[in-house]
Amino acid sequence: MNAKKAEKISKALADPNRLLILKEIKKQKDCMYCVYLNDIVDLAQPSIAHHLKILTDTELILSEKEGRNVKYSLNNQVLDDYITFLESLKK
Repeated sequence: MNAKKAEKISKALADPNRLLILKEIKKQKDCMYCVYLNDIVDLAQPSIAHHLKILTDTELILSEKEGRNVKYSLNNQVLDDYITFLESLKK
């Protein structure tokens, strides 16, 4: 992972609402439908959509359209790469 991508991911993770979304996706066996996020995250739907866009743009989550619903899942590979990048800073 290059420094620019790590910077984008760091900025995405700096928001508590985005961290909450990631935690909720993780709780649901790494997969959650968008409609359930409205019940969990205390934000208006456009705000939730904004946060989801940032998370998908950084590839922290993956989206998959299923009919009228969108299913979100964690991208564990990107998370692992990001953690490896951060660990490389300690060396």
